Amino acid sequence: MSSRVQVSVRVSAAPHRAFDVFTRDIALWWRPNSLFQFTPRGAGTLSFEGGVNGRLIETQTDGSVFEVGRVRVWEPGVRLAFGWTQASFSADQQTHVEVRFEAVGDETRVTVEHRGWDTVPQDHVARHHFPDGIFLRRHGEWWQVLLGSYGARMKHDGSLAVSPPTA
Repeated sequence: MSSRVQVSVRVSAAPHRAFDVFTRDIALWWRPNSLFQFTPRGAGTLSFEGGVNGRLIETQTDGSVFEVGRVRVWEPGVRLAFGWTQASFSADQQTHVEVRFEAVGDETRVTVEHRGWDTVPQDHVARHHFPDGIFLRRHGEWWQVLLGSYGARMKHDGSLAVSPPTA
């Protein structure tokens, strides 16, 4: 079984709108974390190049671009899946993020599952030598912060209410 974290948030929006804000506005709600940087250069600006085989990229202030991962699934209002690598990963060290958008009454449950951490050894710099359980807890806490920020962006974008993220 793959090492993974799973976090959800409910937002007051239709699934298509929740998907659109998640992908289009990622630079507005994403909160960099110094423990989980993509490159040693520090945080840049994230953006999606939409559609299957598009990319999630981080653009630095100097214009250089780091490809975080390729988009594997782009189903607006339903599902998004993409690879997640850091500059320090070897070719066989890849993690994957899947985001599901599920209508629940007048809201949408947005669930992020980040899996594949078992491909990255515990002594790897990206894991900060944390044992698996502690690393996954810290990473899950960060995804909770990210979904909290995403929920706030949804609220700012016109939604009336946002339920807190759950682990």
